[in-house]
Amino acid sequence: MIEPGIYAGTLRHRRWLPRRHEFTYPLFLAFLDIDRLPDLMRISPWSSYNRANVVSYRDRDHFGDASQTLRHRLERDARDRGLEAPAGRVFLLTHLRYWGYNFNPVSFYYCYGMDRRLQSVLAEVNNTFGETHNYWLTSGLETPAGTSKRYRFDKAFHVSPFFRMRQGYDWTFSPPGDRLVVECMNFEDGELAFDSTLALERREWTRRELHRAILGYPLMTARVIAAIHWQALRLLLKRVPVVPHPGKGHYARRNTREMGASWKPQ
Repeated sequence: MIEPGIYAGTLRHRRWLPRRHEFTYPLFLAFLDIDRLPDLMRISPWSSYNRANVVSYRDRDHFGDASQTLRHRLERDARDRGLEAPAGRVFLLTHLRYWGYNFNPVSFYYCYGMDRRLQSVLAEVNNTFGETHNYWLTSGLETPAGTSKRYRFDKAFHVSPFFRMRQGYDWTFSPPGDRLVVECMNFEDGELAFDSTLALERREWTRRELHRAILGYPLMTARVIAAIHWQALRLLLKRVPVVPHPGKGHYARRNTREMGASWKPQ
């Protein structure tokens, strides 16, 4: 049975085009039942729900109207896109707020049906321009081993200023158990341009494990944003071309294709 926890491990990025570039960072993420957030954040005197603390969960750190529950926001966003709202439990894999600071490049919502099967995955993606975009992944393919779900869809949101919008994504999610793996690939014109691997090990959601994570990975979210800018500087020094922001009108034009599989890697 899936339960809240902490996932710790590594994130690896590898860029293949137009220059080779790669790095690996240690990190940890919270894995929380969205219907139990206030209760879960009472696990420690160092943690709080919607209050300042060493670690906190803030409703405003995620998409939609912060006065509404996260469940309500998910249901509304799904309906607005003509999709079936999550019927069962939903678990959020995300960075919390540490020492008052939060930044999430991407948060994943694992949405289960009443039959306890994975119904969909929502990827809530944020960029450093203060914008956010939701990818609802509903038409997953079983991997040959039958242990993971694979989703192919078009890029619809500008994230890195070093990548063009004309890309296709190929993402694979393992079920969240003792291990959790998310593999993401970006293709440009049929060629692999980038891949990332999030490889994590589960820990229990307990006071001891939360304290261990905080002490083992201090200033987690500040380190995330610092790493983003450091790697951007390295790419500039490698003379990787900068891609201008396409503007919000471009997002609107591509929005209807975000669930599509209109591209195929060669």
